[in-house]
Amino acid sequence: MIKLTQISKQFEKEKVLDHISFAVEKGSIYGLLGSNGAGKTTLLKIIAGILKQDQGEIGINKQPVYENPNVKQKVMFIPDLPFSFPQYTVKQMAEFYANIYDTWNQERFHKLHTLLGLDLNRKVARFSKGMQRQVAFWLALCTMPDVLILDEPFDGLDAVVRQKIKNLIIQDVADRQMTVIISSHNLREIEDICDHVGILHHGSFILEKDLDDLKSDIHKVQIAFKNEDFKILEKLDIVHQEKRGSVFLLIVRGSREAIDQMILSHEPVVYDLLPLTLEEIFVYEMGGVGYAIENILV
Repeated sequence: MIKLTQISKQFEKEKVLDHISFAVEKGSIYGLLGSNGAGKTTLLKIIAGILKQDQGEIGINKQPVYENPNVKQKVMFIPDLPFSFPQYTVKQMAEFYANIYDTWNQERFHKLHTLLGLDLNRKVARFSKGMQRQVAFWLALCTMPDVLILDEPFDGLDAVVRQKIKNLIIQDVADRQMTVIISSHNLREIEDICDHVGILHHGSFILEKDLDDLKSDIHKVQIAFKNEDFKILEKLDIVHQEKRGSVFLLIVRGSREAIDQMILSHEPVVYDLLPLTLEEIFVYEMGGVGYAIENILV
């Protein structure tokens, strides 16, 4: 289990994280979302033990991470720009990892070589961006980590390889109870594999929830009434609303049953209630805190 309590981080006079608290259960996949500059990468680096928080506590299985080699043996972080030594081949990088990580699995390394089909004797730096990312996943997964932390992990991967990598991650979560934290602007990728999400904005969470609960608690509603009495709008918890002719388009919080009962009691002539995608939820939540919709990368 990963647990963060009141984590804060400041660079010079800029506060990047402000009293962040959340927990990630063992064997789950957590999606970390947010606006550009929200503090996501800083938070991931603190969880990985690369940076030290200014305030608060972080523990993996109740052990501190920063400057703790025993914990770091079980944690793997793949940044948005994976690193390799400039002159090293894939084989040499694998030998380096095998010397560093006690849990290195050589048999798995050979199996993934067959799956990915990359040249062992080619310098990693000479691969394309997408192939370098494949190498990063290949090496990381062969360390058999308990915790895998990913920053924009699928950027540059083609659709076939992306699915292979996602299948490997899901397999490790199912078979070994590996815990995964993913930060990505590709919300469709997050929605496919995550079971919990948090939305970070200006260093603080504006939302942190189980994905199924989140999607069952916010809906897209289209309604129109025969008369112009719209007092019902005052009774709904509306996140966003538009009017298109005589039809209202609403984004509403609440249970489907409660929304159904309230709206149907007013005898609408048009009524559709639909669940939102994670991408839509993100856009409307960010809009609710004053973030310009046109600047959101999704």
